[in-house]
Amino acid sequence: MKKKALVAYFSASGTTRRAAKALAAAIGADVHEIVPAQPYSAADLDWNDRGSRSSREMDDPQARPAIAGTVRGMGGYDVVFVGFPIWWYVAPRIIETFLESYDFSGKTVVPFATSGGSGMGGTEAVLKKRCSARTDWRPGKMLNGRQSDKALRAWLDGLGL
Repeated sequence: MKKKALVAYFSASGTTRRAAKALAAAIGADVHEIVPAQPYSAADLDWNDRGSRSSREMDDPQARPAIAGTVRGMGGYDVVFVGFPIWWYVAPRIIETFLESYDFSGKTVVPFATSGGSGMGGTEAVLKKRCSARTDWRPGKMLNGRQSDKALRAWLDGLGL
């Protein structure tokens, strides 16, 4: 990839972390983990408990979990890949916090996700609205399982990156 790229990701269990690191290695991108200011406990992530923190956040479209830290030098990136697990058929609310924290005008943003059984659902439409109208939003991809460098580069070639 000739453009300067960042792979920013949120991972609750480690699955998205593995996908993000494989993507960054395949394309020579920098990596930034999106870390919640208040870490999620196992009880917080219990999607079977309607009162769990993650359930409450996902039930509230206005929820914006705080993030610990920032991306250094965000202005220097041309392409930002944003990775996350799928929760309730969309991205976790912390991804909306991340996208609303930076100006992506003039940048290309490409989402990617992991899931045990669902696809991207309607998450791309929701996330795209969190970026400037001057953001070059590209179609996302599910990166479940082991991804080869060749397959990842082919995906990027298909995106024209």
